[in-house]
Amino acid sequence: MDLSRFKNPEFSRGASAWKEVLWWVVRSLLFAPWFPVPSALKCAALRAFGAKVGRGVVIRSRVNITFPWRVDIGDHVWIGDEVVVLSLAPVRIGRSVCLSQRAFLCTGSHDFRSEAFDLVLKPIEIGEGSWIAAGVFVGPGVVIGKNTFCVAGAVVVRDAGPNATVAGNPARALERS
Repeated sequence: MDLSRFKNPEFSRGASAWKEVLWWVVRSLLFAPWFPVPSALKCAALRAFGAKVGRGVVIRSRVNITFPWRVDIGDHVWIGDEVVVLSLAPVRIGRSVCLSQRAFLCTGSHDFRSEAFDLVLKPIEIGEGSWIAAGVFVGPGVVIGKNTFCVAGAVVVRDAGPNATVAGNPARALERS
């Protein structure tokens, strides 16, 4: 690869530069602090920036959502401390989902085989009733089925579920007891 050739002209940030700058300010004030800021304020801010956010959503400290206008969060979702949602492409989180501490939903990567290191973007979907445990990485294009459990530290790069338990790197389905 030759990074001097990286151009990425087809990527759209999805909003104007002023909106993105304003989001960075709001994110710094409401989402980045280590101390608790009421979830209601965070949810209102996300909605103001175009996110769809359901009822009863809990958002803990130091959550990092890149582009809220590409995020859809269902009712009664819990988002733990230091969760990262890299929403370069759409992210849909179903109702009653738990994203535990330091989970990382990553919609973007690069084609390392491409000389220009092309950006690759794919949406992520987390099904209703699922638990993405602490430190789980969910890669671009992954669909987590309804009622699926991703064990702590799993690296999920392929679709999972429904009603599955996945663990490991790369994550594989386990027998559910």
